[in-house]
Amino acid sequence: MGYCEWASTDPLNTTYHDNEWGIPVHDDRQMFEHLTLENLQCGLSWLIVLRKRDIFRQCFDNFDYDKVAAYDDADVERIMNTEGMIRSPRKIQAVISNAQCCQKLRDEFGSLCDYFWSFTGGKTFLYQGHAKGQIPVSNGLSAKISKDLKKRGFKYVGPVTIYSHLQACGIINDHDDTCPRRQLIIENHPTATKRKDDEVY
Repeated sequence: MGYCEWASTDPLNTTYHDNEWGIPVHDDRQMFEHLTLENLQCGLSWLIVLRKRDIFRQCFDNFDYDKVAAYDDADVERIMNTEGMIRSPRKIQAVISNAQCCQKLRDEFGSLCDYFWSFTGGKTFLYQGHAKGQIPVSNGLSAKISKDLKKRGFKYVGPVTIYSHLQACGIINDHDDTCPRRQLIIENHPTATKRKDDEVY
């Protein structure tokens, strides 16, 4: 069974796979949304996250990180009381804190997207073996970015979470070799082939 077979397990997964997953992101709102969804996913199934995505968008001003960065205790309470919302004060406060950290990244790098893409020189990485299903839960790249984000005050950004984020936003192309989305991304975006996952940066 190919890796991208997960896309056929539920209509929401199919829509997400076919329209978003792995497509290079160069919009800050979308980049923050992908990162936040991965943060909120910790301890939950991805399908639950997709089912609650509209609720998350409602709670966090459609992932406008400037608006989220200005949230106060009243906003935390509002979000906690939203029907269907994940009732985790720590995760909610982490999203707000991360939004504030994103503003600092933008000040330093020009945009949130420029920060993330700076680690690959603006190219999508293709790791040898991944297209055959030899996909790790984290790697040298995600470990490096995770360490840097933590140093900058981000929360819920371990190497595994960041690896999933890099897959989602197209910095790593992990579509199966039989998946038409893989070649479509390669043909339309700058790519670079990497031989190993345990890179030393």
